[in-house]
Amino acid sequence: MAARPTAAVQAPTKQDLEAMSEFRYQLRRFLRFSEEVTHTAGVTPLQYQLMLHVQGIAGRAWATVGELAERLQAAPHGTAALVSRCESAGLVVRRASRSDRRQVEVHLTPKGERLLLRLATLHKSEIQAFGWAFNGEAESA
Repeated sequence: MAARPTAAVQAPTKQDLEAMSEFRYQLRRFLRFSEEVTHTAGVTPLQYQLMLHVQGIAGRAWATVGELAERLQAAPHGTAALVSRCESAGLVVRRASRSDRRQVEVHLTPKGERLLLRLATLHKSEIQAFGWAFNGEAESA
């Protein structure tokens, strides 16, 4: 992943470093929570993320492997392998696009949708439990 160009950015202050540290801490707590609940449900965090992104594309209930690779920040061939593992687990299916037969759509199965909704409910609750770290209130905490 390429670094973003910096345009005359001032060095971080002690307060900036404290805020960044708190953000990273809260982010890691959330990721650890996610790892635990997904493993308990019998899937990996990446399988959960893939299912979430299949449903998370605006305006439709499917995604292409390329879109999933972008959202996961992964290589397309690695994402295709992840789709195959999810397909073997009965979580997703691949379908040829009706509008462009060269394009493959990834859809959740009913099993995948049930699991996604169960896990997303837990994740939503966890985000709400410490959501202050994500809405700009960290400075006043």
